[in-house]
This record gives sequence, structure tokens and C-alpha cells, in this order.
Amino acid sequence: MIEHPRKVQAGLHDVAGGQHTSHEVLGQPDLWLETWKSIRQQRSQISKFLNESRTSSNLLTILTGAGTSAFIGETLEASFQRSTGIITKAVATTDLVTHPELYFSSDRDILLVSFARSGGSPESTQAVQLSEQISRETFNLVITCNGKSRLTEAVENTHHFTFVLPPEADDRSLAMTGSFTSMLLSGLLVSDIENIDEKESEVKLLRLYGNKIIEDYYDSLKRVACLEFNRAIFLGSGPMKGVARESHLKLQELTDGKVICKFDSFLGFRHGPKAVVNEQTLITYLFTNNKYANRYEVDLVRGIGEGRKPLFTIGVMEHKIQGIKVDLEILLGDSQNNLDEDFLAIVSVMPAQLLGFLKSAQLGLTPDNPSQSGMIHRVVQGVNIYPYGEAG
Repeated sequence: MIEHPRKVQAGLHDVAGGQHTSHEVLGQPDLWLETWKSIRQQRSQISKFLNESRTSSNLLTILTGAGTSAFIGETLEASFQRSTGIITKAVATTDLVTHPELYFSSDRDILLVSFARSGGSPESTQAVQLSEQISRETFNLVITCNGKSRLTEAVENTHHFTFVLPPEADDRSLAMTGSFTSMLLSGLLVSDIENIDEKESEVKLLRLYGNKIIEDYYDSLKRVACLEFNRAIFLGSGPMKGVARESHLKLQELTDGKVICKFDSFLGFRHGPKAVVNEQTLITYLFTNNKYANRYEVDLVRGIGEGRKPLFTIGVMEHKIQGIKVDLEILLGDSQNNLDEDFLAIVSVMPAQLLGFLKSAQLGLTPDNPSQSGMIHRVVQGVNIYPYGEAG
């Protein structure tokens, strides 16, 4: 395990009520490497399961989860389809439960990939049961931080494979940090399991970038957290859009809604949402390293510079981007490195995690459990599940 500078460890670990969150944020880079090792050890079992699902002549992959776990699917959707060659959709369990007939049908087989930290959300087990009830056949792939849960029990008697992440991935704090990034990495690696050995270099570079954010940008993000902003916007393209959505939730969740956050794609932000920008707004640009898409992103940043000015802007980028100006550049690599875009998405959420933690502390909240009213819980409460097909 890498030992981070004392000022970083002390600054995070000494926050009252933030010990779990700080440990989980700082531990992510090492956790990613352990996750790769664990998946590599189970390569043959994972490959066998996926190959069995591919024997279907009419197979649809659904990437699912609730809340942050659903955003994993949104981030992975295109890359999972590209790697597996199977039509893939990201659909939250919260949508599968209320409108299962829109996604499941009796003439189609489903590869249901469920992401879950605790596996205790009632929607997760109900989504499995609805797919089994409606679909022709269901193959359940569960990627979870908890090997003994309602979800893992629900798939025991089905055609399934369950991958349990290393114990460190099972966040104890309210906000998902290490669990999000490690499950996202797991989905990415599983989708291209035959090339798992070749992914080692990507994971090691990913780890390097994660540690760079922690060690080089902690002080800068702490200063940003002290600014008087009450709105925050995160923008991303392609796989970065799902990460922008997770980033917006992380800051809003850790500040107990005292900072209202939004997310969008760079191009989508032009079509109305840009109206929310004012002098109390923080904007974070999550830049892709896809050169084609990056041209559109640069245009948007220039347009923001010519309009109503936000309070502060952050740019998260692998390499320095010419022709734009932001107040804080978070540079991850150098000219010698080039991380795959899908892996870059994983590390790009870390500035929002750190900023959320630091802003939570600055507001006098406890990051491990920032919900002062108790309305938000680690595992969702109060969800009733009703039999499908019965009138209420």
C-alpha cells in the first residue's frame, strides 16, 4: 500500500466523523490493482459463464443497479457492448421494477448484470425476480461488495455467476467511493475478460493517476472547498457523462444538499441547462482524451468563458489542453502516457469525491453520515415491493 503525504492523511483522517470515508477514498488506487488480480484469478469461471450466455440467439445485456450503482451501468454501456458484441442497455433497477414490461419479454434472453455494494436494496432482488418471471431465460451476473446478501441469495437457484470484490471495496460510509470505482473497473475488465492480462498496464497507470490526484491536488481542492459556492455542475462526454452524474451526486450527497448539483454532457449543456450558471457556481469539466470528442468540449469551455462567469472552474484532464482557460487544472499524465478512455473515466470521479469530503467538513457535517435529517441511509429504506401483474 502506498503511504500518502502526512498532510493528506492527517487532513482527511482528522475530520470528525469522516474516518471511514477518508480511508475509502485514499485506498482506491491500491484497491484497483487488487480488483484486477482477483478478476484475473477467476478468469476461467467468468469466461465460461459469459460464453454460455452467448449461446442465446436473442440475447440482451442489461446493466443495472440503484443510485450510484446504476451510474456504473451508464458509464459502461457502450464499452460493454463493444467488448462483448452483445446489445447492451443500462437500466436502473428502479426503472426495471416499475416498468418491467418495457425491458423484459418472453421471446428474449437476458444477461442481467447487477452492480451492488450491499446487495440489500429491495429493487435489486425484485429486478432479478421480474427478469426470471418474464424473460425467456435469464443469466445473472452479480458484481458486488457483499457476498452474503439478499441479492446473492436471490440468484442462487438461477443460471448465475457472482463476483465478490476484495473486502476493502465494501464501503462503511454512506457515500459510495471505492465501491463505485472498483465495481466500475470490474465491469470493464469482465466485459473483455479474454484480454485481462493485457489490462494490467492500464490498471497500473490508473493507480498512478489516482495517487497523483491525492498527492498533488489535495491542497488545491481544499482551497476550492472553502469557496462560497452553492451550485456545482459536472460535465462529461461519452463514458465521462456517467462519471459526471456520479460526481454530481457525490458532492450533493456529502454536503447534505447544501450544494445543489447538476450534470450533463458538454454538448447537451448548451441546450438550456447553461442557464443555471451564476456567480455562486462551480463548474468541473471532465475532459475525455478522445481527440475527436475533445474538440466539442473545448468549444463549450470557450463559450462559457464568453458568457455569465461562474465562481470557479476545474478541468480534469489527462494531458494539458491548449486554447482553454480554467481556474484549476488537474493534470493526470504526461506526454509519455495515454490511458484508455474507459479507464480514464474511473479515475476522473476522484476530484469530486475529495471535494465532496472537504466541502462536507467545511460545512461542519460528518462525511461518513452527512444526512442531518436522517433521510438518506446507506441502504435505502421504506421501499414496498408489489407482485407484478396484480392491480393495486
